[in-house]
Amino acid sequence: MRPLNNIKSTAVPLPIEDVDTDQIIPARFLKALTREGFGDNLFRDWRYNNDNTPVDNFVLNNDLYSGEILIAGNNFGCGSSREHAAWALGDYGFRVVVSSFFADIFKGNALNNGILPIQLTADELDSIFKAIEKNPKCKFEVDLKEQSFTVMDTEEAFSFEIGSYKKMCLQNGYDDIDYLISQKDKIEAFENLQIMY
Repeated sequence: MRPLNNIKSTAVPLPIEDVDTDQIIPARFLKALTREGFGDNLFRDWRYNNDNTPVDNFVLNNDLYSGEILIAGNNFGCGSSREHAAWALGDYGFRVVVSSFFADIFKGNALNNGILPIQLTADELDSIFKAIEKNPKCKFEVDLKEQSFTVMDTEEAFSFEIGSYKKMCLQNGYDDIDYLISQKDKIEAFENLQIMY
């Protein structure tokens, strides 16, 4: 995974509540054996008509909006436990998802796949949507070290919580196996100490 420390980016607004994992990546696209290509079908049923033409008024088809940050409505990632939802978001290019609430399993899957889920209050989320409505090219800064999300147009900053282990993994681009490998010398030293006794 790519390390994630500081991101300055525009954002894509998706002010829809209760977005479930089947809406993020429909079940019919879960046949691939690798993680690549899922971004092509992110929000597929909202993004494309039955004849595969783009839905004109869907946000991902609007050139006004782009960036590595998705601003989503409340209760994002509910529904099934499919990890493919995180794969699709990451493959499309999103590195951060902001919402006022995340389903626990989705949140874990996102963190395990290098995507930072930032949970803010409903009022803070509303303020971000308003900033994008005022200026679709508004930039945001995500500072993982300081655990802050800043609206750069207004310098309004919000703090967010993240566990220390997952924070360290994101900062270093580690998944759980990478972390264990990084601790190889310490593990071997401990094993040698046990043999001595």
